[in-house]
Amino acid sequence: MLLRASSELAGDEANLTSVVRGSTAQSGIAGGEELTAYAEAALADDADAISTSRDQVRSVLGDEATVDAAAVIANFQRMVRIADGAGIPLDEPVLMMSQGIRDELHLNDFGGARNSAPLPWHKKFLGRAAAPFMPKMLKRMAQRRKIDA
Repeated sequence: MLLRASSELAGDEANLTSVVRGSTAQSGIAGGEELTAYAEAALADDADAISTSRDQVRSVLGDEATVDAAAVIANFQRMVRIADGAGIPLDEPVLMMSQGIRDELHLNDFGGARNSAPLPWHKKFLGRAAAPFMPKMLKRMAQRRKIDA
């Protein structure tokens, strides 16, 4: 949800279906193929593939982006494992706002989705109706943070 919104704010168009395992879709993100290969290698726990893909990310995006990518991979692994292991459900506002993306990417097919109660139809509708405004809300929040900083 945030990747799509931040991409739109940057004037890019991210194709989130590219992150679904086995997808051959282009992401629309600079270095997307290399980043995907790096994430897949890290999840597969293959040291040679991790090293090769990390070197490819570094050659395309540089050292700083490589460190950022490693941190994002590690953080998502940590968050997902803790949430799934503890049975933590998504809260209702997140369920509402992410309904479209979860449907589009078939994320409700993953085991962790069982931790969250299904939304009633009217909340699904409200979430889908509000989704187009998400990039504008995030932009306002980012601007407010700059002012407060």
